Amino acid sequence: MKKILSFALIALLAVTSVFATGTTETTTAPAATASTEGGKIYDGVEITMWSMWNAAEPQGQAIANAAAAFEEETGCHVNIEFRGRDIKTIINTALQGGEDIDIYEDAYDRIYNQYAQYTYDVTEMAEAVGYDDFSYPLFNNTIKEATGGKLIAITEQPNVGGIFYDTAKFEAAGITETPTTWDEFLDVCQKLVDAGFQPLALDATYSDFTFGYHLNRYVDEDAVRELSVNGGWSQNPGVIAAANDIIDFVNRGYLAEGAPDEYPNGQNKIGFENVAMVVCADYVTSEVNNNTGAGIKWGVFNYPTVPVENGGNGSTDSYAGTNSLAITSYSDNPQAAFDFIIHLVTGEVDQARADAVPQIPADPRNNCTSLDGAVETLMAAESALSWTMGINANTDLSAMLKEVIIQLYEGRFTSGEQFAAAMDALY
Repeated sequence: MKKILSFALIALLAVTSVFATGTTETTTAPAATASTEGGKIYDGVEITMWSMWNAAEPQGQAIANAAAAFEEETGCHVNIEFRGRDIKTIINTALQGGEDIDIYEDAYDRIYNQYAQYTYDVTEMAEAVGYDDFSYPLFNNTIKEATGGKLIAITEQPNVGGIFYDTAKFEAAGITETPTTWDEFLDVCQKLVDAGFQPLALDATYSDFTFGYHLNRYVDEDAVRELSVNGGWSQNPGVIAAANDIIDFVNRGYLAEGAPDEYPNGQNKIGFENVAMVVCADYVTSEVNNNTGAGIKWGVFNYPTVPVENGGNGSTDSYAGTNSLAITSYSDNPQAAFDFIIHLVTGEVDQARADAVPQIPADPRNNCTSLDGAVETLMAAESALSWTMGINANTDLSAMLKEVIIQLYEGRFTSGEQFAAAMDALY
């Protein structure tokens, strides 16, 4: 399909609006509203979007409201079909069959791994509106790397992994800056202990994710994936160093009492008890608040680095993912579809949805009122890590590898060498 800069895009580039969002002033380019004939630019155009949400959910309501505003501004009617979470089980067949879809919504890794051949390359349209200036390089780079340089999905609902903390407990402990290195993190843990708090919750469910984060600070994900598949843990100095760090961490008493717990008992201790932090993805914040009614004001920081001078690899990578929006390769109105997507993920529309859902904003110029540090964490990460950072690559052994990691956090090993040998004994 030829990519021609339509009048809509030329007009789009000519119009900007400036508005204030909290204390942050944001400039965005909304969809154009006037044509040369004096009417609306997309009068008579209709596009269809398949959404992964239900109409009654806050996300669905936000999309419907954005579509109504877009039609009012441009004349384009967005027909939204709310397909719910089952979209991932039907979208591939629908795309293969050329179903009447202009925009679809799914996890970005499924889009670039499974649906790329049915998806429109929006690189030129994104460049024309300066999308790089109001998006997360982390996600754009991951998509382009997987598709040979093509941008085929636009970030809609980012999520991030890291260390989530109760800001009130940090304040009570006199902690004014979040740590960036492992040594700084240990100092924070000690300050929490001194103030009467237990530093870190851990549920067994997330033991491999938590250790995977720490292991990544010594061994990159590709190498960990190789270890998972073929073994050789004992021959990798980074594995031994990472395990020794965790043994030291446990011996210092920085894990919450009873950890690793049965999910969700560990994370709930942040709401019910005096525990301050947990390693997880951002959905943990709503889970704990809903489970405990604590109304915690959350913050997040990236998992600490282990600098090269301290024996680590200096990695600042973060677990991250995003639900994204993509345009079908056979859409009759790709420019209108793109303009609606940009309308949805930028400026006031994005800010309103981020506040209402709540979620991390798709536009990093906006404020994340529900989670301090989330935008900064995503913007600082150089690349995205997968779940468990490669440890679960061996599907046959993943459960047993996880059990050994649980034993590490239970304090059953006295050295990193002993831990690594137990991992290798599974092969």
